[in-house]
Amino acid sequence: MLGGLLKKTEPYVSSDTDYIGITTISFYHPAQNSLPANLLHQLAEAINLAGSNAETKVIVLKSDGDHAFCAGASFDELLQLETKEQGRDFFMGFANIINECRKCPKIIIGRVYGKVIGGGVGIAAACDYCLATQNAEIKQSELSIGIGPLVVGPAIIRKIGLNAFSRLSLNATDYYSALWAKDKGLYAEVYERRKDMDKAVEVLAAKIAGWNPDALAVHKKTLWEGTENWDTLLAERAAINGELVLSPLAQSIIRNIKTGVKK
Repeated sequence: MLGGLLKKTEPYVSSDTDYIGITTISFYHPAQNSLPANLLHQLAEAINLAGSNAETKVIVLKSDGDHAFCAGASFDELLQLETKEQGRDFFMGFANIINECRKCPKIIIGRVYGKVIGGGVGIAAACDYCLATQNAEIKQSELSIGIGPLVVGPAIIRKIGLNAFSRLSLNATDYYSALWAKDKGLYAEVYERRKDMDKAVEVLAAKIAGWNPDALAVHKKTLWEGTENWDTLLAERAAINGELVLSPLAQSIIRNIKTGVKK
């Protein structure tokens, strides 16, 4: 659902454009902002619409709530998958978000508050400029649950490099600090207080909104040079993960985590 007054008890994606052309896209899910297929679809659609809207000059991408920025894939939905096709379609949700960010002609500013897990790291990496708070620790948990960081990997490697990604993904049960993520290039700035981050996001977005949109669109293309094959690449990766997640081992791990220890 886009726009409107929304209660923070039901999942949603909302989009709002202010008078100077800052479009704020927000997503929320009560389970630590984990993302089921319908929210993944809505989020990709919101980015696409904002990118094609002449009134939008710059996009701010954020989650709502006071806990995690994004806990990655919805475990409830992963446990409901029955076929490779269903698995592929689910992971295409993350692929579509990354590709919409990549192809969007508008600069996307990520506003990250709270822990970032799995696919959430990929969403943060797909932003063109990311600001975070000190509690925005990151964890690439996929290998620990029987799948791989295949779909989001290209976006993360593009930001932090292969060596840092290797360390992050192979230590799949460990959180890395926001300052580590800043040092590696995922975050541009890290703030102690949320209000300071929000002010910095506001100031940066207002500046970019006043710049030449044609120059920004050309610059955005240069930032993403070399990713022209990602429509195909990420779809192939989604199909692989869609098969891996159906394995008895992956399903058992996910079920045990869901019924016992939190992600």
